[in-house]
Amino acid sequence: MSLETTPQVSVCICTFKRPQLLDDLLRALHGQIGPDAGVEFVVADNDPAHSAREVLAAWSQRLPLRVLHVPVPNIASARNAVVGAARAPWLAFIDDDESPDADWLGQLRQAQARYQADVVFAPVVPRYVAGTPDWLRLGGFFDRPRFATGTPITTRDARTGNVLLRTELVRALGDMPFDVAFGRTGAEDTVLFRTLLARGARFVWCDEATVQEEVPLARANTAWLLRRSYRLGQTWLVSETFELRGGAWLLRVGALGLRAFAQLLIAGGLALLLWPFSRIRSFRWLRATVAQLGKLSALAGHRYHEYGG
Repeated sequence: MSLETTPQVSVCICTFKRPQLLDDLLRALHGQIGPDAGVEFVVADNDPAHSAREVLAAWSQRLPLRVLHVPVPNIASARNAVVGAARAPWLAFIDDDESPDADWLGQLRQAQARYQADVVFAPVVPRYVAGTPDWLRLGGFFDRPRFATGTPITTRDARTGNVLLRTELVRALGDMPFDVAFGRTGAEDTVLFRTLLARGARFVWCDEATVQEEVPLARANTAWLLRRSYRLGQTWLVSETFELRGGAWLLRVGALGLRAFAQLLIAGGLALLLWPFSRIRSFRWLRATVAQLGKLSALAGHRYHEYGG
């Protein structure tokens, strides 16, 4: 398909300082999506140094590829850029560190047609590299919930790592459908999906459209997992309260703060009690403890910037 032909699906990729993984992803997509599939590829390089330039220049000779440079690191800005540039009625988001299984896009489209969905979510499965500790694999700390195909999905399990969306619904939210205020901390996708769901969008799951996400050794350790738990606790609380004002905000924040403090005490106690018997179970509760600390720190105005570093 040429760039002059109107596509049916825009495959959207936001990349940041991972040119080799991006190259691997584009190679995998090229291998399973033919030139007559009605698909275009829209890639936003969110690295100020435009580190993906050479990879994208090479692939532009083989794929109907639209390249955007978004020089200020902000994942929401990068997502907004690809949404604005896409020409198809459907957007398929996949991350730059993922690799799609066979017929990934075809499975997403089939599920959309079968269930008349506005948004189709699908599994992201961890792919561990050599040297990953056995306890981390056994603990399933990078596993995500999976569901039967056709299962309705709520915002709890809604992510942009592997999803097909109706373009017009996203653009109906304005020029910046992903809130840039969450562009360094994360949860910009949670906020968007919450808005779409409130407007009546139909969310379903497709368990066949699997992608694999590489877990590098830099993430395969306790320190990274605890930082992630802390950040998720923060962003959860902020995304739950950012639209509230005045008395409603005070009541909601107060209730969530008290609950987080109680859960911190319970989770911390269980982490200590389980340590002599099961390090894996103890670590799960330690992560829950740190997540509550993240929530409480958000109440104090602290924000952990995971993206753009």
